[in-house]
Amino acid sequence: MNDSLAPPADAIAAVTHPDPYPWYARLREGPALVRDEGLRLWVASRAEVMREVLAHPAMRVRPAAEPVPRAIAGTPAGELFGRLVRMNDGAPHAAHKPVLQRALAGLDLGIARAGMRRIAPQLPAATAAEACFTWPVAGVAHLLGFDDEALPPLAAWTRDFVACLSPLSSEAQLQAASEAAAALMARFEALVAARPAREDSLLAAVRGQAPDDGSRALLANLVGLLSQTCEATAGLMGNSLVVLAREPGLHAQITAQPLLLEALVAETARHDPSVQNTRRFAAEPLTVAGTALAAGDAVLLVLGAAHRDPALNPAPDRFDLQRAERRMLGFGHGLHACPGQALACTLAAAGVEALLAGGLDPAGLAERGWDYRPSANARIPVFR
Repeated sequence: MNDSLAPPADAIAAVTHPDPYPWYARLREGPALVRDEGLRLWVASRAEVMREVLAHPAMRVRPAAEPVPRAIAGTPAGELFGRLVRMNDGAPHAAHKPVLQRALAGLDLGIARAGMRRIAPQLPAATAAEACFTWPVAGVAHLLGFDDEALPPLAAWTRDFVACLSPLSSEAQLQAASEAAAALMARFEALVAARPAREDSLLAAVRGQAPDDGSRALLANLVGLLSQTCEATAGLMGNSLVVLAREPGLHAQITAQPLLLEALVAETARHDPSVQNTRRFAAEPLTVAGTALAAGDAVLLVLGAAHRDPALNPAPDRFDLQRAERRMLGFGHGLHACPGQALACTLAAAGVEALLAGGLDPAGLAERGWDYRPSANARIPVFR
């Protein structure tokens, strides 16, 4: 057997495997929670177990003893990380999550789509992968109210910052992440202070929800809108291109019916999600799916496996644009459900549309092939 087609060694290696889904299927057939001593964590692959973990009040997004990763503690990147609602529970989470939820819920997705269509041609990308990383972040920055000339550096700093979220990052990347965090915070401080927010901007919507909040915590979470967009939407765009390259006739169908692009992206988010796993940590002794967990135990939730759980989605291995009642956990569940799911899918669809309009040929992608960017949780193709 070709080494590239051998089963992945574990659930982390599965993230960048050419096709981890048969292995995920076997994982689901096993115990509800499997202990992986090599990774030093429990592994969950079934949808019902993930829902239980994500909804459990004693499961946390960070270890109690390490709210900020040691590698960035005490740095500008660590300060920014520690203020993000997605990295907090309890009062820090409750303070700003509802503000962001309400602002995003009122967002006109048509404006977001039109903005991406205008911005993409102004941000040349040498490769499809570069476009996947740059355009969605620039799209969110534009929605927040930044001028066009600010978009390229904001996208570059965001990409540098998200490196601190990975355990695979080098010392040089961690240093660059701190420099980027400081630059991003400075740009957002200037945006808020310079003039009233643009009337149709996402910043105006946020300020409308919290008119008296000028805290660094809120600013950090505006930066967080960019960082959450970066890898997740890059993977969503890239994996949508992979589907177009793999599925016979799909490109012609999309060309004939462009409105199907959003369905394409939504089904890609289920069928081959960009975020393949996430972690939760037991804050106290508890029982999940009949398994006793000790305080501090980590659970790896394999979202890529859950999305193809037949109990969650019938005929889960079939890519179906018209799938009824599509169910996903990749954008979170319960308290940490992502309020930006609709925006992410809109930006990814607009990005794919812009690439196709610019002459990208999915058949050419299929001929050249692709690999996956090294990552412990994000499935992002790099086209050859």
